[in-house]
Amino acid sequence: MRRRHLLWTLAAGAGAALWLRPDPHGAPHDAYFDALDRLLRAEGPGRPVLLIDLDRLERNCARLRDSVAPGKALRIVAKSLPSIGLLRHVLARTASTRVMAFHQPFLNALAAALPATDILLGKPLPLAAAATFYRELAPGAPFDPARSLQWLIDTPERLAQYQGLARTLGTRMRINLELDVGLHRGGLDDPRALDALLATIAADPAHLEFAGFMGYDAHIGRVPAVLESPARTLARAQSTYRAFVERARASAGATALTLNGAGSPTYRLHGPDSPLTEVAVGSALLKPADFDLDLLADFEPAAFIATPVLKVIDGLQLPGPDWAGRAWAAWDPNRRRSFFIYGGKWMARCVSPAGLADNALYGSSSNQALLNASAAVDLAVDDHVFLRPTQSEAVLLQFGELLAVRAGRVEARWPVLPAVDAGVGG
Repeated sequence: MRRRHLLWTLAAGAGAALWLRPDPHGAPHDAYFDALDRLLRAEGPGRPVLLIDLDRLERNCARLRDSVAPGKALRIVAKSLPSIGLLRHVLARTASTRVMAFHQPFLNALAAALPATDILLGKPLPLAAAATFYRELAPGAPFDPARSLQWLIDTPERLAQYQGLARTLGTRMRINLELDVGLHRGGLDDPRALDALLATIAADPAHLEFAGFMGYDAHIGRVPAVLESPARTLARAQSTYRAFVERARASAGATALTLNGAGSPTYRLHGPDSPLTEVAVGSALLKPADFDLDLLADFEPAAFIATPVLKVIDGLQLPGPDWAGRAWAAWDPNRRRSFFIYGGKWMARCVSPAGLADNALYGSSSNQALLNASAAVDLAVDDHVFLRPTQSEAVLLQFGELLAVRAGRVEARWPVLPAVDAGVGG
């Protein structure tokens, strides 16, 4: 019975591969990846690396700079570009001085390395994280949090916590209020809730200052069209945001506010009529695979994982009965070569050579992943396999440093930001 089940699994998997992934005849690297392979064989460290294509990155920076609606500022999202060197490069080429941070260790690193930037928190941090930031901020540092840092607040309870911290430290904290504009993961959803919060802030000007709003709208375009059109979702989100702004101005007379929102998938939806004064963008500049979206069609993938091939085996050898691997390879021509690579199990997809595929029956590994391909894929030991990350914020942190490449050479090596824990995402 078990043998019959294995045969059925092999046949079903191989059949799907034959129909869905045709045998790629002649699949070496194209000219682009061949040049990167030759560069890494000459100058690479012999381990998995994360490459940043500077030419592509800079073209993406120009596209972003030119496509933000007139009158709206650009805030660069640090979690998507988690390296001071990378952020410096992007800030210079987008002419931005604004950064969004999501992680306390990143926040301290940004304050130390980029003291001239205005930093907005992209999520509410626990009180202990805020206290840690102030404790680790160097005395006399040029970065002034009372002027250049906006803490994100989502509830009256968190505001009370932060007010207590500000009083203990004898400092003033700029407060940005998180709005729920339809994503429904927290934040204020009723403009009437503003009155009490603004009154608390106004009553303690020595320790609190109202700085504005942040309303993330990643849900736009993800709501099934049968339920609501993207245009209607956008209109409702902007209407909600506008209601908060109008109430704040009526209640507190606030005018010079940071009105932040959007993200890489939605920033182009915010034209002159949007209530936002700035849009937050990060991932579009590297364009990992999850951002292959119509609104970002003109952006280029600019980040790739490159990893050496450790072992090359003709055929397919699976643990267990010898006949199982031979039967699968005979059935599916895309399983006739086996490559073990250095590392693996990244959030990434193989892009070169074409035709490489994981092997679910063998299992995944972050040490030596197995990839299968047809006999036409002519990789040798020490050649490189290239993968495209599906997202950037966690993947880039796994490599220690980023290799910035241009014109066949490594132009810079950028250390990544300190990832003390995994809570860095949006």
